[in-house]
Amino acid sequence: MFVEVKTRRSLRYGAPSSAVTPAKQRLIARGALAWLKLLGNPGIPFRFDIVEVWFEGGEARFRVLENALQLPEPLIY
Repeated sequence: MFVEVKTRRSLRYGAPSSAVTPAKQRLIARGALAWLKLLGNPGIPFRFDIVEVWFEGGEARFRVLENALQLPEPLIY
């Protein structure tokens, strides 16, 4: 599992996951594939999750978005 954590002070300007743009998704995917290659391409299942963290009333809140990203074209594993 690969996890991208995004934090915002509030939800005033949208969810933290909205900061994971297509360009950022490509960087995450390339990094994940490079890591798997270093491990010898073990053929293990994996997914990309996003953890959103924001503050509300002085308290930290969070949400986990499972399988939030797919490998963008033309990246293949």
